[in-house]
Amino acid sequence: MCGISGFLDLDHSIIASDLGGIVGAMAETLRHRGPDDEGAWVDAEAGVALGFRRLSIIDLSTEGRQPMLSACGRYVIVFNGEVYNFRALRAELEPRGHRFRGHSDTEVMLAAISEWGLEAAVRRFIGMFAFALWDREQRILSLVRDRLGIKPLYYGWSGRVFLFASELKAIRSHPSFRAEIDRDAIAAYMRHNYIPAPRTIYKGCFKLPPGAILRLKSGANDLPLEPETYWSAREIAKSGLADPLDVPVAEAEGALEALLRDAVKLRLESDVPLGAFLSGGIDSSTVVALMQAESARPVRTFTIGFRETGYDEAAHAKAVAKHLGTDHTELYVEPEDALDLIPKIPDWYDEPFADSSQLPTFLVSQMTRRHVTVALSGDGGDELFAGYDRYFWAESIWRAVGGIPERWRERLAGLLTRFSPATVDRIAAFVPSRWRPPHPGDKSQKLARTLRLDSVDAVYRRLLSHWEEPERLVLGATEPKGILWDESLAQEFPEFIPRAQLLDLVTYLPDDILTKVDRASMAVGLEARVPLLDHRVVELAWRLPFSLKVHKGQRKWLLRRVLSRYVPTELVERPKMGFGVPIDTWLRGPLRDWAEDLLDERRLGQEGFFDPQLVREKWLEHLSGHRNWHYHLWDVLMFQAWRARWG
Repeated sequence: MCGISGFLDLDHSIIASDLGGIVGAMAETLRHRGPDDEGAWVDAEAGVALGFRRLSIIDLSTEGRQPMLSACGRYVIVFNGEVYNFRALRAELEPRGHRFRGHSDTEVMLAAISEWGLEAAVRRFIGMFAFALWDREQRILSLVRDRLGIKPLYYGWSGRVFLFASELKAIRSHPSFRAEIDRDAIAAYMRHNYIPAPRTIYKGCFKLPPGAILRLKSGANDLPLEPETYWSAREIAKSGLADPLDVPVAEAEGALEALLRDAVKLRLESDVPLGAFLSGGIDSSTVVALMQAESARPVRTFTIGFRETGYDEAAHAKAVAKHLGTDHTELYVEPEDALDLIPKIPDWYDEPFADSSQLPTFLVSQMTRRHVTVALSGDGGDELFAGYDRYFWAESIWRAVGGIPERWRERLAGLLTRFSPATVDRIAAFVPSRWRPPHPGDKSQKLARTLRLDSVDAVYRRLLSHWEEPERLVLGATEPKGILWDESLAQEFPEFIPRAQLLDLVTYLPDDILTKVDRASMAVGLEARVPLLDHRVVELAWRLPFSLKVHKGQRKWLLRRVLSRYVPTELVERPKMGFGVPIDTWLRGPLRDWAEDLLDERRLGQEGFFDPQLVREKWLEHLSGHRNWHYHLWDVLMFQAWRARWG
């Protein structure tokens, strides 16, 4: 795993002798991603410069250094990630006359591109990758990102200078870049707790979409550029649902196990120590079980625990580890351990990011890095095998309210909103506690808003939303409407849950989950690998009939059957837990002073991004204990902390 950066100066406005120093400074901002080595390559005549920081995983020798030139001399690459099937590709390329100096996947990638062309080669790659390729013959710079968006890649413009990097901080460091905050992106962030692709926090900067190639020719004038798709999750989902597997359950189970086992086996390729994150849930337990089945020695597994009720998974992980015979390490985290990290969050995330599980993800990465350099993770199982509660909540809610005539729903909603939450709380106080729900005023308002929704998709969008009306909060902003509002999806995917799975696969997974794992792990120089997101597994999962994913109400049914071959069912059968920390209580306790400073009404007014009254209302209600607004407040706090660091 590494950090890449670079630029193409279309008008040669930068002095040739400065190119190396500038790209070297850009790469230096990514030292945490690649602490082992550095490199730069410059073509002054073309105005191109490529920078690199290396975390040595495969071929630790100098033969694995980057930027790397192809044997034919035509291509130069800087590459972040892993191509796991490089040995098979090498065996295919050698009879075609290709010779190799070392044994890195980077060298094989260059030979494959030389042999088959860029797009044809990329289609053969199994792995996670983000790379920049300079074609010296055609004078074309190409940016490529893996199919699921496991590895990040940003790009943008500063005048006629095209910039790219693994993280925004490298782009910011270019002397010609002028950072201008995009208020519309803030509005999107306030709904989702992340900024959805392709936007970033800065105007003129973008995330390269998963499964895309972006090409720019030296001297080009037809700007801006449009990425080209070489692999589409939407098309894979559509074709998979149209051509489901029609085989006995045992055969489907065997096919899934064989493919998962191969995906895990490929990801055990490493010249440095390797282990796995283990929560004790279905996904991580499956990955670890298959790792142990492929290993002659005990696999290293790592878990962190919290002493707060409802947040601790360590005991479950320990039981799974004991059964599988792994070499298990666990760390119980005290509140102060997590609290000490909060000021560092803006250094890991170059734009506002407010998934509070960023804290335990960093802590488990930090602990793991003390023992190994590579860790496998179980991310992706919920999206592929219908594991999220919200899929079923949305359907249940819509079944309950969707059948009520619209005029009656509107009248009932109007009646509920006639009374403030505080008034409802006072009235409800006369109801015996055993019959009274917690926060009845809050729930009455949520019910009123739900009654006014017009589809199951609107219900799902509401379940995903933090601030439901971000344009009221963010001054001068217009919220961009992405795929969550795409009405054509209902025609392509008539069944709601597969539609919701696809939405998560192309939004929440790359922009939240994988971003969180990448930044937290790379902040400590740890490579995280995600075998469940092998694109072959994704393609198979979409061909599995829904009855094999959810069977008699049990989610991830076929994945559970695979796991049951290795781990007794009773060890993993438990209610699904989030991987989080008790932000709600911390904001009323040890984080209160920190939050109060960032949410100061005068400060909010002077900075001019948020409506101070809306923020202060949420803050004071949260402090009172009558309402829980920690998700909403954490969004604002993470923006405020980010702006204090980078704004």
